[in-house]
Amino acid sequence: MTHLIVSDVTLTFGGLHALSGVNVDIEPGLITSIIGPNGAGKTSILNSISGFYHPTKGEIHYGDRCLTHASPHQISNIGIARAFQNLELFSGLSVLDNLLLGRHQNLKYSFLDAVIYFGKASRLEAENRAYVEKVIDFMELEPYRKEMVGNLSYGVQKRVEVARALTLAPQLVLLDEPMAGMNIEEKEDIVRFILDLKKEWGITIVLVEHDLGVVMDISDQIYVLDFGVLIGSGKPDEVASNPKVIEAYIGEE
Repeated sequence: MTHLIVSDVTLTFGGLHALSGVNVDIEPGLITSIIGPNGAGKTSILNSISGFYHPTKGEIHYGDRCLTHASPHQISNIGIARAFQNLELFSGLSVLDNLLLGRHQNLKYSFLDAVIYFGKASRLEAENRAYVEKVIDFMELEPYRKEMVGNLSYGVQKRVEVARALTLAPQLVLLDEPMAGMNIEEKEDIVRFILDLKKEWGITIVLVEHDLGVVMDISDQIYVLDFGVLIGSGKPDEVASNPKVIEAYIGEE
């Protein structure tokens, strides 16, 4: 299994430092949470890892691969998937079609294969459809498979967003506030899915989440950012007792 290592990453936009010398080691097979107040740089870390931003300074490595200047599609091809905070779904398509589109990069056959269809094209289409069905079953989306995504509740749409990331068959998944806007029951469902991804699918999880109760309950390791600077890291109990973390969240008199 593969380590993801963020080394001394700085990200600037003009005079604004979104990240300043951040070091993060994502251990394989674990749930690693990145937390911090609003504007701390949490999503900037995910954007840098997934290729939407390129660090101004520092490096990002996934095993022996350097991702510092890689594009999003190159990163998805090596087994890193992303679920977005703001839904990136096709609201006018069904759940099934959204998930099949997530497998599009796996349909590697020629135009002639597509015209003839039988043979390689037919086999790859069947394999991709089977994998999507596996994801639908895992995320308990069967009742919604033919529903237009735009007609679904926000909580179900968030599940579809996570499912779309899973269709890439990733080794590592970046989850950007997957529980934002959900009620307690919906949050419990997402937590269960995340734990099962780790236990049953062996997927490494990087979680950005504001619900500290959930973070402390399910995380193996936590990194804390404040104004783009790493102010604490460790196991949940270590982070919860860190004075700098307490100050960043609740302040000091």
